[in-house]
Amino acid sequence: MLSCNELKMSTEIVSRPHARNLVEWAKDKPRVVVLSADLTSSCEVDTFRDAYPERFFSMGMAEQNMLGFAAGLAREGFFPYIHTFAVFITRRPFDQLAMSIAYPSLPVRFIGFLPGITTPGGVTHQAIDDIALMRIVPNMTVLEVGDATEVESVLDVAQNINGPVYVRMLRGEVPRLFPKSEPTQLNHARILSRGDDITILSSGICTEEALRATNALAARSVSIQHLHISTHKPFSDSRILDALASPRHGIITMENHLITGGLGSATAEMMAEHGIGKKLFRIGLRDTYAHGASRAYLMKKYELDAMALVRAVEQLTRENFDLSEEDLAAAQVSEIHSAAKAEAL
Repeated sequence: MLSCNELKMSTEIVSRPHARNLVEWAKDKPRVVVLSADLTSSCEVDTFRDAYPERFFSMGMAEQNMLGFAAGLAREGFFPYIHTFAVFITRRPFDQLAMSIAYPSLPVRFIGFLPGITTPGGVTHQAIDDIALMRIVPNMTVLEVGDATEVESVLDVAQNINGPVYVRMLRGEVPRLFPKSEPTQLNHARILSRGDDITILSSGICTEEALRATNALAARSVSIQHLHISTHKPFSDSRILDALASPRHGIITMENHLITGGLGSATAEMMAEHGIGKKLFRIGLRDTYAHGASRAYLMKKYELDAMALVRAVEQLTRENFDLSEEDLAAAQVSEIHSAAKAEAL
């Protein structure tokens, strides 16, 4: 049986992938500029500042002004990439976001860090409602990364979109779950496994936990179709619709966000609009704020981890799979090729 440390070693861990990628990606894009709200190092744009000082703007703790400034830059033909914590993008300057940027559909890219419970900073720094807020804004595209490959490829997706884009970004030490050869695609779910007992839709950091649970459940002969979601809006991928219509027992969504307004709500809307009469179980924060603690502790406390997914599968199938925390820790998570890649070989 693998220890938790051995499990972590089975997946490549990439240090500050956004910091390194942004500098290389932007070198031949002189119209790309970066705005920071006094969180330059914390949002990994210190390397961009040092490489391209003439394209970097430190706006201080003045998010409303920063968004107005970004709108002006966008009207002059630039592509502003706003970097700050997700809570400071989606809450403080919401009126400027909606009226100055989204209403005229300007090409401003919002790079929001510390999604959900990825920070011990408590309620003031944990963005648990940001997807819900951004989904309701007309003209806004909403993306979320789940691993280092998506961190490194999401900028290409964002840059090719007409209008504003919100990216739920990861920082620091980020695992590589998906091969570099399989970059993020707009409105295109990754099919990680196929099965007809349960359909699981996971996003962000929850996908690694979901993989740990699905690997262990597969050993118990549970047939699971697992899709990783990186585009929250638009949410119209036919692959998702097909996956929702197929399972015998039901559907589970798993997100680092409130169950209202995010992936669970988008899934429920799609099911209702297409007349899919299946049981839906939503894993996420349930009408609560989290407190400050480690990510692992918070995922367990608020039932966002692999064991929470096992319990949800047991509830839908009405079976007991007798899986322990040790069993899940031994379920190896390594680089996953999507079904689309496999089919293309």
